[in-house]
Amino acid sequence: MDASRDDITHEIAAVAARLVVEEGLEYAAAKRRAVKQLGLPPRTPLPDNAVLEAAVREDIAVFCPDTQAAELQALRELALIWMDRLKDFRPHVGGSVWHGLATRHSDIYLQLFCDDPKAPEWALLDHRVDYHPGTVNGWRGEPVEALTLRTRCEALGQWVLVHLMVHGHDDLRGALKPDAQGRKPRGDAASLRRLIAGEVAA
Repeated sequence: MDASRDDITHEIAAVAARLVVEEGLEYAAAKRRAVKQLGLPPRTPLPDNAVLEAAVREDIAVFCPDTQAAELQALRELALIWMDRLKDFRPHVGGSVWHGLATRHSDIYLQLFCDDPKAPEWALLDHRVDYHPGTVNGWRGEPVEALTLRTRCEALGQWVLVHLMVHGHDDLRGALKPDAQGRKPRGDAASLRRLIAGEVAA
């Protein structure tokens, strides 16, 4: 029974990974849709994020190793442009763009850290940047204000969504604690530049 459950978990992860890579779905949404597509009961145990991430890496390696590298590079460079524009708010990039799993279907996620939570919004208004306000779950599961904007990525020839999650100034220390795999969960502009420079050298 355990072996069968393990097989189902990996099957869900494989289907969810395709949805992440091909449609840019977030992990939670991809898992739920995978369960539905496979015709499994709604309460079927889901793979954890580490298992899904491994499946995403495998999917990229098998189906799009050549195109994904260039798409990741383009999104990282676009993220850096917005990090430089928002440098007053100590921006950090996370998600698939930071971890190297982004494709042309991925969104960019930037965490901002500032004393005044309204300051980033005023900055966007001052520069006449259209955005949509909303709320998302933060890394501790708490509701976090998010500002979503659409920006052109010329390298990909398409529009990309950038989500700005606004945190308090003192939240940065907690944001940099290593994840379950001991990795830095997000990085600042200098860290992202080093990643990009390494990719170009490679």
